[in-house]
Amino acid sequence: MSTSPKLNRRTALMGAAALPLAAATATQTRAAAPMLGVSQAPYRRVKVGTFEVTTLLAGTRAVEAPQTIFGLNVDADTFNSVSAEAGLSTDAAQFFFTPTLVNNGTELVLFDTGLSGAGTVAAIEAAGYTADQVDKVIITHMHGDHIGGLSGDDGTPTFANASYVTGSAEFGAWSGTGNENFDAKVAPLAEQFTMLDDGGSPASGITAMAAFGHTPGHMVYMVEDGGTQLIIGADFANHYVWSLAHPDWEVRFDMDKEAAAATRKRLLDMMATDRTAFIGYHMPWPGIGYVVGNGEGGYRYEAHSYQLML
Repeated sequence: MSTSPKLNRRTALMGAAALPLAAATATQTRAAAPMLGVSQAPYRRVKVGTFEVTTLLAGTRAVEAPQTIFGLNVDADTFNSVSAEAGLSTDAAQFFFTPTLVNNGTELVLFDTGLSGAGTVAAIEAAGYTADQVDKVIITHMHGDHIGGLSGDDGTPTFANASYVTGSAEFGAWSGTGNENFDAKVAPLAEQFTMLDDGGSPASGITAMAAFGHTPGHMVYMVEDGGTQLIIGADFANHYVWSLAHPDWEVRFDMDKEAAAATRKRLLDMMATDRTAFIGYHMPWPGIGYVVGNGEGGYRYEAHSYQLML
């Protein structure tokens, strides 16, 4: 017959004292996992009717002194007050670069190509495609972060089986200007480009819309299927607070600032009225959202949640 050991006050205190040590040891073991840093998945796929639309994170970086880029025509106090209300730092801003794939069931269409082919191709592959599967590349405008991925450093086209589309006004505005990015990335492919104008259709279910100002021939595109719409908004608004919520604020990269502001207000009003989703090339990742009117002629950005998943 066995007997249980007696529990006295001394052994109980010793056992209690050992508990924090055991907990500390366990905590130290768990803390040995490496710190991995901030990260996010490089793609997001949603539906527009029967179409599949995939945003691609081709790159992201922090940029210091955001008022040297946004709100050039407002004083520092105004910029700082608006930023504080939105919970934004005025020391730096995070930039995102977001090409988009649209699979309409017949063609795989890529809108813009990122700063380099490597970043865009990596995101395409993460999303389950390959660069060779891209049937058509549509360039919204000719800034370097949209055309940089058209080819590698050696001039080899990144999307070997693709044809190319851009706005005729945009192509004409950059041709012969001596712009290094255009001459290196677009000019060698010039004969393979199809030009279109406002209202043109580069692929089934996709319609071009003139949105001039950011560049002379900047275009956005309406994607529509089964009664659902989404706008590929490119750079009509380059920040969800300092541009979209304040469309009159000047942006350094807008080549015609007055025209760009007018374009912003026109598109924002349309999207808010129709409750149309849009993808902004520089909006917070994954770049999909809505425009909401504030009832006083202003707007705010509302991030997409699951509306285009159902």
